[in-house]
Amino acid sequence: MKIAVLNGSPRKENTSAMVQAFCEGAKAAGHEVEEYQVGKMKIAGCLACEYCHTKGNGVCIQKDDLEKIMPAYKEADIIVFASPIYYFTMTAQMEAAIQRVYCIGKPAAKKAALLLSSGSDGVYDASISQFKAYMAYAGIEIAGIITANGEENKSEAKLNEVKAFAQGL
Repeated sequence: MKIAVLNGSPRKENTSAMVQAFCEGAKAAGHEVEEYQVGKMKIAGCLACEYCHTKGNGVCIQKDDLEKIMPAYKEADIIVFASPIYYFTMTAQMEAAIQRVYCIGKPAAKKAALLLSSGSDGVYDASISQFKAYMAYAGIEIAGIITANGEENKSEAKLNEVKAFAQGL
């Protein structure tokens, strides 16, 4: 399967460790994996201008880094959204990357997964709810949701859990 991993972290810390473990597991299982560093990209929010649905034929009028990840939304069998939780939601960069999919309606993927990391426990509800609602709207099966907080981040046990999850897809 073709798997696109959208890493919403602007740093190379806990989320990146989860992403690396996921990619290792997925590649070991024979999947084709492409990681996109969304957290370091410049992706503006949707302007609600409707250009994409009137004149643009599904292409956004804004020319920014969304163009780098749009192939993932159109071609991947599985999309993995990975983000740190800094203040109760996914990063702003990830939010913009998700919302701008509006120009094509919904991703082509059949499955999706969510990887979240945080320094605190009990901060995932908003992101998980949003993810579940988005997947229900798009008709995409949720393959799994993994969270890590505090001491779990970068722990061998958590990274092995992520790797095993990816191998089982």
